[in-house]
Amino acid sequence: MSSEILPPSTHGSLVGTRVRPNHITLLRLVTGVLACLLLGIGGGRGEIWSGVLWLSPVFLGRADGELARVGKVQSRGGHLFDCFTDVAVNSGFFLAAGLNLYKAGAGNWSICAGVLACAAMIACSLLAEAYDSEVATGERVWEGGWGFQPDDALYLLPLFVWVHWLAPILAAAAVVTSVITVIFLAKYLSRGRTRS
Repeated sequence: MSSEILPPSTHGSLVGTRVRPNHITLLRLVTGVLACLLLGIGGGRGEIWSGVLWLSPVFLGRADGELARVGKVQSRGGHLFDCFTDVAVNSGFFLAAGLNLYKAGAGNWSICAGVLACAAMIACSLLAEAYDSEVATGERVWEGGWGFQPDDALYLLPLFVWVHWLAPILAAAAVVTSVITVIFLAKYLSRGRTRS
C-alpha cells in the first residue's frame, strides 16, 4: 500500500536522476533509527517527534523497491539492504517501546515484552525472506487482503504512541508476533518436508 500512496509519477520522476533506490533506503534507515531512539528516550516531545519521523520510513517503505523496478536497477545487494532496514527499524520500534514504558514506571514486564516483540519481529522477517526466496514465484508467506499488507499496520504506530496506548500495543505485539513466528516456521518447515 505504501507505494500506492505515492503517485506513480513520484517514482518515474526520480528515474534518470542521481537518486538511487539505496539512497531512499538509507533515508528510511536513518529516520527510522532516529524515531526509535526518540521513542526510547521518551517524554512528550520525544514521543511527538518519534511519531513524525516514523512516518518517513513507513511511507517510503516500498518506494525504494518501486524505483529499482521502474529504473531497472534492481540488485541483490539493494534487496538485502532493504530487508536489513525493514528488520532493524520495525524490530527496533518495539524494543524502544519497551524501554519507553520502563522509564515511565511500567515495570520489568515492558522490557521483557519489548525484547520478545523485537526478537519475534526479527525472526518473522528472516523466515518470510527465506520462504519467499526459496519459493521464488512471487508467492509470499503471508498475504494481505483488500489491497493491504500486514506491514501496513505500521502506519498506526505513531497514533498509538500519541494517544498513550503503547502498553497494550506492546503487549499485543509480543503475543501476536510470537504466534506469527511459529506459523511462519511451521510453514517454512512443512515446505522443506514437501520438497524432500
